[in-house]
Amino acid sequence: MPSENDHNTPPDSIPALKTIAMPADTNPNGDIFGGWLLAQMDLASGTFASQQVEGRVATVAIDAMSFHKPVNVGDEVSCYCNVAKVGRTSITIEVEIWVQRHHSRKKEKVTEGRFIFVALDDNGRSREIRRG
Repeated sequence: MPSENDHNTPPDSIPALKTIAMPADTNPNGDIFGGWLLAQMDLASGTFASQQVEGRVATVAIDAMSFHKPVNVGDEVSCYCNVAKVGRTSITIEVEIWVQRHHSRKKEKVTEGRFIFVALDDNGRSREIRRG
């Protein structure tokens, strides 16, 4: 699982993905749907993993997932990624979602997880990840 980073200090890096939570992304209770957040994390970490391995990747597992706080309509959602592990054909990416609350400067970590991808060749088969 990603490190237990202070829930009030976002990572000092550029987010892999940034978006706004919209009314269409809510569940019947009016909260942002957890599946929407999961999709944002998969998009961010997949793009990040693809850049790291310099090629196509596919999600093979979500190793860990924690929802800490709700996301509200209008919140600015930022996904931060880092490499946790590189194997022969797979790469593990840790993802944290931070929000800047709507009409506020308040930033909070709301979700974190660990996604595992396999590097693919042009035929969609797993391939070795080049090192270095």
